Amino acid sequence: MDAFGEDRAEVIVRAHECGVADIITVGTDLGSSRVAVELAEGHAGVWAAVGFHPHEAGGMSEPDIASLGELTGHPRVVAIGEIGLDFYRDYSPRAAQFQALEWQLALAAELGLPVIIHCRQAEREMLPRLRDWTSGYEPSGGEPPGVIHCFNSDAETARQYLEMGFFISFGAYIGYPASRRNHGVIRSIPRDRLVVETDCPFLPPQDRRGKRNEPASLPRTVELLAEIREVPSEQVARETTANARRLFRLPGG
Repeated sequence: MDAFGEDRAEVIVRAHECGVADIITVGTDLGSSRVAVELAEGHAGVWAAVGFHPHEAGGMSEPDIASLGELTGHPRVVAIGEIGLDFYRDYSPRAAQFQALEWQLALAAELGLPVIIHCRQAEREMLPRLRDWTSGYEPSGGEPPGVIHCFNSDAETARQYLEMGFFISFGAYIGYPASRRNHGVIRSIPRDRLVVETDCPFLPPQDRRGKRNEPASLPRTVELLAEIREVPSEQVARETTANARRLFRLPGG
């Protein structure tokens, strides 16, 4: 994204210096997906996900599926995403969001790649679609179908995602005052299904609200999770790293 246009290489170096071993850089449309692949190709420890975000679904056409499929041939591509539904912003018509999600879920199933799911105020429509999709999802080796990105819903919704095999991802927003009501949900996620993210340049830690987020802030999210779940931060770091490597089929997973 443009927020990293002037210091992208330095941002990656800072991430590695603070202990972040692997970064998934995520596409939001065809152009950004291509750039994500180029970035991953040029930096050790960086991997790419390719896809159309629901905000960009209105600009997606069926031929774009073939183009995304071509990008997945690159060995640094590890997921289809960020895909999903967003009825909070509604930047794309809902019919276009449904179609884009259907196309990309089908592509992920065809390729055996995990999906990164964005769902904002659309759980009622998302859950049955993912349930139908996962019922026919048969990856080799029993790999997980994907991850629910920046989860911020209730325990019952989490339970349904978990039953489908999805991992649950949290960012530094769990330290925001408004997130205190969700601490019970955060504690309820099984430790082998939990991963962490930044969603940078968005959602920085509470003490950096209004500033650009970056991967070097990830240790703060690990600390927050450890505090909420009342376990050592080293344990959270170790477990979420192992989970992410399994989820995205990364070396060492």
